[in-house]
Amino acid sequence: MRQLNPAVFIVVFALVSADTGTGIKKVTDDDLVKLFHSHSNFIVLFSKNNCETCDTLEIALKKIEQEIRDNLEAEVVKAIGSQMVRLYSPTKEPAVVYFRHGVPLLYDGPANEDAIIGKFVQNKDPNVKELSDENFEHLTQASSGATTGDWFIMFYTSNCVDCQRLTAVWEAVAGELKTRMNVARIDKDGKGSATADRFHVTSVPSFVFLRQGKFYRYEIKKHDIKSFVSFAQDWYRNSKPEKVPVPLSPFDQIVEQAVHYLKNLPEYIDVLRTEYPALFYVMFGMIAFVILGFTAAIVLAVLTRCKAAAKSKKTRAKKAK
Repeated sequence: MRQLNPAVFIVVFALVSADTGTGIKKVTDDDLVKLFHSHSNFIVLFSKNNCETCDTLEIALKKIEQEIRDNLEAEVVKAIGSQMVRLYSPTKEPAVVYFRHGVPLLYDGPANEDAIIGKFVQNKDPNVKELSDENFEHLTQASSGATTGDWFIMFYTSNCVDCQRLTAVWEAVAGELKTRMNVARIDKDGKGSATADRFHVTSVPSFVFLRQGKFYRYEIKKHDIKSFVSFAQDWYRNSKPEKVPVPLSPFDQIVEQAVHYLKNLPEYIDVLRTEYPALFYVMFGMIAFVILGFTAAIVLAVLTRCKAAAKSKKTRAKKAK
């Protein structure tokens, strides 16, 4: 009979043990939702069946599980075949995601215990800064290119699914670059709408890299950690530099918003007509009524003026006789 290789036996034993209660705790998607709501710290291994890399990551995480509890006060769990992995990892399973009070960070490194615990200990707190129109210029000093350093910024919206899926990736980018530059995000349609207009950002997710009074648009199709980090470190030099526009005055902001709404008026009308037809026809009727009323008022005023002029002319003619 063929003898089993001892190394193979050890691996098989470790995997069997993981499935019989000595491995990482298994959770369902419902369990994950409960963990999210608790705002606690936890690490999730998104795994799948018949995945050698998944098994290797699980063995590494199991070895440092107690160290994770001691240093991060975090629980380690495993979700097999979870539908939620798509929200955090562009490549799906396997994926290791570290949640810190609800903010996810995607691990992008080897299946090595020291590398994993080192990365998580260095990023116990969220790294991505939240910008707004009010604090943008003060924090970035974008137009002056002064002393706050370089900034890599993602423009997002709250209803953008692709933006949500990049949250864990963007946190990982911030973790990789935090000793070299600032990584931030800003809500294009919310508290950062004026800044988005200032940089002519029309779609999300969009990315700009600020450096010494100039900015570079990230127009690469790849939205993975390595591509973002590479761009911020040196690849931006292959992009066309643009001068950072000065902040808009309040009047300029009103003009920009008016132009934006006028450009998008046909789209707004079409959305209103298709999604809210009853409201569309009510508003259309009201607008038509106002236009007709305004037109009638003008016609009436012109007729009254003409009638008064004719009467005055007749009066002058009688007096002349």
